[in-house]
Amino acid sequence: MQFIPRNRPTSTFSFISLADVVLLLLVFFLLSSTFIVQPGIRVRLPKAVTREEESERNILITLTKEGDLYLGDETVDPEAFPARLRSLLIDNPDQLIVLRADRDVSLSKAVQILDMAKGAGGERFLIATQPGSE
Repeated sequence: MQFIPRNRPTSTFSFISLADVVLLLLVFFLLSSTFIVQPGIRVRLPKAVTREEESERNILITLTKEGDLYLGDETVDPEAFPARLRSLLIDNPDQLIVLRADRDVSLSKAVQILDMAKGAGGERFLIATQPGSE
């Protein structure tokens, strides 16, 4: 006895499943890329019309309105700040130092931090802002 199959196998490829996979990958990468952009320390930056892009190689100094000082993502004591910054500048003294100070921080405090950074060997400085005008 010989069985005859009723349905013949199709030789075409279904693109519907491929489109679903591509769409899911696109949504995943779009959602995960937004988590990378913002650093973890919340600071309300002052607004400016012109702006330069920050690089991953920059040294970030963050000053919150509560007076907390961060070097990169780590909190640092103001007395230990120059020594820690000096150790980062040993490999590349021309590295750009970006100050991310909250808009409510006094100008004198921001200048004091920049002065300490200059004393530690920093030569190139940038003050971070957000786009817009105030």
